[in-house]
Amino acid sequence: MPTKKLSSPKKSTRKSTKTAAPALSFQTNHIYQGDCVEIMKGLPKGSIDMIFADPPYNLQLRGDLHRPDNSKVDAVDDHWDQFGSYGEYDKFTRDWLSAARDLLKEDGGMWVIGSYHNIFRVGAILQDLGFWILNDVIWRKSNPMPNFRGRRFTNAHETLIWAAKSEKSKYRFNYEIMKTMNDDVQMRSDWTLPICSGAERLKTDDGEKGHATQKPESLLYRVLSASTQPGDIVLDPFFGSGTTGAVAKKLGREFIGIEREDSYIKLATKRIKEAKPIDEAALQGLVAKREEPRVPFGWLIERGLIKPGATLTDSKNQIEAKVSADGSVVTSDGVNQYRGSIHKVGAAIQSAPSCNGWTYWHYRDGKNSFPIDRLRQRVRDEMSSTTVVQ
Repeated sequence: MPTKKLSSPKKSTRKSTKTAAPALSFQTNHIYQGDCVEIMKGLPKGSIDMIFADPPYNLQLRGDLHRPDNSKVDAVDDHWDQFGSYGEYDKFTRDWLSAARDLLKEDGGMWVIGSYHNIFRVGAILQDLGFWILNDVIWRKSNPMPNFRGRRFTNAHETLIWAAKSEKSKYRFNYEIMKTMNDDVQMRSDWTLPICSGAERLKTDDGEKGHATQKPESLLYRVLSASTQPGDIVLDPFFGSGTTGAVAKKLGREFIGIEREDSYIKLATKRIKEAKPIDEAALQGLVAKREEPRVPFGWLIERGLIKPGATLTDSKNQIEAKVSADGSVVTSDGVNQYRGSIHKVGAAIQSAPSCNGWTYWHYRDGKNSFPIDRLRQRVRDEMSSTTVVQ
């Protein structure tokens, strides 16, 4: 993936009593080493499309944890997850979230993942800073670690907060992509995915875990597919083992990582180098339908894909409508007759406030019935394969 360089915005001539962070060379597909707050302050404001953050959870572990066979659990006891007090953690959280918000474009989005130890504090600070919370998503772990002491419920989930930069942001949500990935059912806010294990789990040269809290690629695949498009710039201020960067590369997104630890940067760099981008043709399935060319229903009639007088039905073959030469459809409920667009008539016959006529109305092709959206896609495919010569 090519590296993109952007210049920092022009400096204001107004004097300030604050010491500004030194401007950095803005590079995508690059890992910056150092303190995330200082580095974010040195990057151009309003330059990032989406941020995914997996910050320290402040787990507050007390002593070692052992399994029933007395073997020690490899818990998260790294120095970067240790804070002296809630106040210290809150200040840290406010500092990095403030710097992150400055970097987001006006229509940018933020994802933050955490556990019960920290996510409620993070959520409150997000709202204090002006972020607009869109969803809290529950990642239900299909293979969580048991609660060995038997004094609490098994901790089987983590929480992701998805937020827009502000209430007025026109954030990106690839609704159709999420629905398609979920077998044409709306994607819910509870996601069942396995924890990172097996071959995906990175190891050090001596066979130890490369990173204590490595997230599975399946989680980032869904996050990036839901809220970004190819070419978007994704920032991860706690880059760790590089999951965000590896998935971004595969999905045709650009990334910026920030990490302090040499060992993590080494792992992430090797991992991302080995990641293979998805073929460009296969990536077309991850382009939201809203981004595709508009195709009016009348175009299908003009092209002869549906003929005037043809009969459309609902998916259960209980309601019929006749196609008119002008692209309108006509149906009746036995009392009233309805004429209009595929959307307007579909809503009226169901007594619904709205209707997506492309998926509601079906046509018959031989013995099988299909949504008319299939014909619309055929037109779009023809449009994309046509070469325009000037």
